[in-house]
Amino acid sequence: MSRPNRNRPGDWLSTDHEAIRKWVLKLKAKAADTAEADYIPPIKALQATVEANALLKAATEAMFVEALAYAKDEPTGAPAVQSWDEFLKLLNAVMTTSPEFMVDTGNDEAQGLVGFPINALLDWPMGTASGVTVFQDATFNAAMKDVLAYWGRFLTTEPSRYVLAEGDATSDPETIAWLSDPAKAQMVAVAQQPFSDPPSGQTFEDIFAVPDPSDASYLGYRSWDDFFTRIFKDGQRPIGDAPIVNACESAPLQVKTGVALEENIWAKGQPYSLHDMLNGDPLASQFEGGTVYQAFLSALSYHRWNSPVDGVIEKTAVVDGSYYLESPWEGIYSDDADPSAPNASQPFITSVATRGIIFIRADDPAIGLMAIVPVGMAEVSSCEITVKKGDTVKKGDQIGMFHFGGSTHCLIFRPGVELEFLVPVTDKPNLDATNVAVKSNLARVKSS
Repeated sequence: MSRPNRNRPGDWLSTDHEAIRKWVLKLKAKAADTAEADYIPPIKALQATVEANALLKAATEAMFVEALAYAKDEPTGAPAVQSWDEFLKLLNAVMTTSPEFMVDTGNDEAQGLVGFPINALLDWPMGTASGVTVFQDATFNAAMKDVLAYWGRFLTTEPSRYVLAEGDATSDPETIAWLSDPAKAQMVAVAQQPFSDPPSGQTFEDIFAVPDPSDASYLGYRSWDDFFTRIFKDGQRPIGDAPIVNACESAPLQVKTGVALEENIWAKGQPYSLHDMLNGDPLASQFEGGTVYQAFLSALSYHRWNSPVDGVIEKTAVVDGSYYLESPWEGIYSDDADPSAPNASQPFITSVATRGIIFIRADDPAIGLMAIVPVGMAEVSSCEITVKKGDTVKKGDQIGMFHFGGSTHCLIFRPGVELEFLVPVTDKPNLDATNVAVKSNLARVKSS
């Protein structure tokens, strides 16, 4: 059985399996001389956590064996990482590696990226039965959280920006600088995606608020994270006049009505479970039978969250969860295995992944209490909420952001709030959707 040639929504990983293998081989060369004694403390702690649990130790080893057995007939798609011990060595190397663009050798055009470097190492093991055992384990996820926090701190330092400037990246023929002309052209194209007739000749600097345009190398960005959380220039994303505007620059995934409070999230079809999604909050019961709108973010876009309504912040929380758990129904033994996990598992991960929860009491009584749930996918362990209980927000005000990775988000409405969406939505996941501009009109409440 071979994996289908399915798209990678959001472009967080290259569509070319062989390109990912080449990137892993490059990482192997970087890690070749690393001894276990040289591992950073959080990776040593992760290693010790696994060693101390016989079941976890067996599962971490088995998930790579399962992945290799599945891939034995796929010469180009087979996983390049073949054991848990090898993964740990490569994971240690990632701790000083920033997300990279890659080029198609010979034509200098950016054709993909490893925006999820750890996900690239686990792309196959995630889909195995043993992988489900590993990635749902609370002790494993607690140890992995510390690893990701360590990497996140590196990505806020000046050395992490080496992937931005052409002077740094051109020595490596496999990568292209984020601030090179081809890469900036792709980011401009993604930024223009929501508009049927975008202005011609727009540049990266026309769209984004560059810290220092006179800095020819880094444009004033102090780190990878500084670049990743970049903002639009004033006027680039005007606030719509609908009662509900788009909270993230994102592509609509699906909308579901009559959502159950408690549902078996392990069931085939990935139903939403409001109780799990909202982490058992007492307010969750108010949304039973309500509506969930979900959309996913692009690797090349804007990663801050903005209030979809005028209102008051009722409550906020960040929930620790899993990082690499995908729906078993999307794994390698399914009829339609997901080659870009966990993209096809986006509804499922709303209940199990690291996520923020922000309850907003809208000024409009026809909307009332609503919630926004930004969900970190894979290595996105940082969901930063920038508002607090009691804050007054207006449509379009910043309420938080993602750091260093891919993501999805949900807007949740109470039963009785019947919505007319002003963007294309379906009741089944649409992984081919295109971006809707942040702050633009999303929905209005149907009149009775």
